[in-house]
Formats: sequence, structure tokens, C-alpha cells
Amino acid sequence: MADYLLFLLFTGLRRQEVAALKWSAIDLNDLSFTLKDTKNREPLTLPLTDFIVQLLESRKVIKYSEYVFAGDGKAGYLIETRRQVQKVTEFSGVIFTLHDFRRTFITITENIDISAYALKRLVNHKMSSDVTASYIVNDVERLRRPMEQISLKLLQLLKV
Repeated sequence: MADYLLFLLFTGLRRQEVAALKWSAIDLNDLSFTLKDTKNREPLTLPLTDFIVQLLESRKVIKYSEYVFAGDGKAGYLIETRRQVQKVTEFSGVIFTLHDFRRTFITITENIDISAYALKRLVNHKMSSDVTASYIVNDVERLRRPMEQISLKLLQLLKV
């Protein structure tokens, strides 16, 4: 559960996108991963940061499912998190939702002056009718530096 929460925080992804993440979507050679079933129905490929690579490598040792965050239910991946979130709330005294991790990721990204276009791409928000955005090529390598900067800022704030 701790790894799941960290993955949410360090990627800014939606809880279902992370919960249903399969090992087959992760490319440790290219240091990236691809989500095919996203809220906006557009596939998303993101770079893996050093921190997330370490997290995934430690999970691979205990790999026993096609899902990175396996669960006991019929779906095969982690679905119910309320009890664990409640335990974290009791321990920390901080009331939060899983979506707050996405908000935190977005706020940190903006606070460290990552471009709005990179931010939108990182969290898979559509560019709408922004003409300028249609000219920008946002491949996984373009997002690698911003993603690593966000990761380093989070590690600094978490004092890890």
C-alpha cells in the first residue's frame, strides 16, 4: 500500500490508472511506462524517475501478479484502499483523499515553474483549443527532465 501511495504522489496519476497498472506496461530499459486506458481515452507514456525505478525494482522481487499493485479481489489489482488510508490518517493526523496526491503533484509542478504545457501532458489533460499547444511535440524524453525535477522536489519536501 505504501508503494501504491508513493507511486500516486510521484506520478500525479489517477488512482485507477495506477491500481490497474500492469508490469507489461513498464519498460525498465527505456525507463518509461504507458497507460492505455486513461480517463480522456488517450494513451499516455511517461518517463520513470530514479525514485520510481527503485520502487518498481523492489516490487519486482515480490512480483506474483500481472499487476504492479496486486489485490485480493476478482479484478486482480488493488481496489479497496479505505482501511489503509484511514490508518495513514490516524497515524499522521492528516485527512486526505487519494485525489489529493494528484493535486499535490500538480501544485508542486507549478511551484517549480514547469511549463503549463508539460504539466498538462504529465497529467494527461487535453490541450483543448490552444493553438500553440498543437505545435508542441511532447514525447517521453521531453517530459523526463520535468518529471525528475518534480521527484527531487517531493523527496526534498518529504525529507527522504
